[in-house]
Amino acid sequence: MTVSSVGGASLWSDRQFVLLACARVVSVLGNGFARVALAFAVLALPGASAGRLSLVVACQALPQLVFILVGGVIADRMSRSRLMVLADVLGAGAYAGLATMVLTGHAPLPAMCLLAMAAGTATALFAPAMDGLVPLVVPADRLQQANGLLRMGTNSSLLLGLALSGVTVALVGAGWALALNAASFVVSAALTARLRLAARPRKRASGWVDLREGWQEFASRQWLWVVVAQYSVVVAALNANLGVLGPLTAEQHLGGARAWSVVVAAQAVGTIAGAGLATRVRVKRPLLVAVLCTFPAAVPIALLSARAPVWLIAAAMFGAGIASDVFGVLWATTIQREIPERVLSRVSSYDWFGSLAFAPLGLLIAGPLATTAGTAPTLAACATLIVLSTTAALLAPQVRNLRTTTETPSATVVSSESAR
Repeated sequence: MTVSSVGGASLWSDRQFVLLACARVVSVLGNGFARVALAFAVLALPGASAGRLSLVVACQALPQLVFILVGGVIADRMSRSRLMVLADVLGAGAYAGLATMVLTGHAPLPAMCLLAMAAGTATALFAPAMDGLVPLVVPADRLQQANGLLRMGTNSSLLLGLALSGVTVALVGAGWALALNAASFVVSAALTARLRLAARPRKRASGWVDLREGWQEFASRQWLWVVVAQYSVVVAALNANLGVLGPLTAEQHLGGARAWSVVVAAQAVGTIAGAGLATRVRVKRPLLVAVLCTFPAAVPIALLSARAPVWLIAAAMFGAGIASDVFGVLWATTIQREIPERVLSRVSSYDWFGSLAFAPLGLLIAGPLATTAGTAPTLAACATLIVLSTTAALLAPQVRNLRTTTETPSATVVSSESAR
């Protein structure tokens, strides 16, 4: 492993990159509010229950799975920045509707589920376009640095949102936090609309042909589908924890929204450190390092299961946050380097589809399982699934052996020789 001395000055002087980074920072700031606010908004409504919370968050996750492949096809056929603007507008409308219902106290469950589905659809359209946009904005030899800087900005913004969300929910209610998220989508759309990118060539092939071509690119790479299969299990366990089991444990044993905000904020601080580390680290086998970085995600879930003190859970979440963003930067950069740009959004959509495959199921059954078997045993099962799926991914030769194909020419090596 090497540590690069490359700074971020040239990227921050690039107008296109700055616009993209600012749009993401503003949008994620609002999402920091929504991550805490949505769960506690549902729990604060009359007749609230673990099952109702599971249903609402599952309705948000399900469209991400259903429409993510469509989003990938559309992103490879039209302007990716324009699609991101449309997705932001849809997200703004969805969260504005949720905020209005919570603030007025008239929040029928079907309407909340419908708006949660609209928010999930916005994510499904946005994510593949965003993944395919970065290589169009920055040169190939700066991709890892760009991914790291983007994550540093968004993670810092998420931390601020999370730090303020618990206080906002406690003082003025979850509705205003959801309203701030809606406003953030509007600002993000305005900034993204100012990006100026070359027009994509018009395609004559059908969407089905595009979808099949994306699948062929995805399935032909063992390293790609193995890690995606691993993360279909990991994401389901993490979502069950963050969306249902964690808030339930906080409400029952840790002191409520403020305690849970401390825990998730600690993770956000860790992701800032992890993204900063990932901008500078150069590894010869990026996927091996990335997959190994998944193991720490199981630790805070196990501590929640054991009802450990808040400070210890927060410390574990900090470590998991560092590891998760090292994984995220290495994974995104590897895909952007190894996959041809013309099919990048479609391949990314298969990545998202596979990773999210079990997420709605995990959210949907987390509440009922916690009610039937108990919150602690359900959390322990989630931690075990993360460990087992990650161990299985390491058995794939391409995951262990794929090597970096592009290095930053101007990198200055400070230390070298990995222990792996």
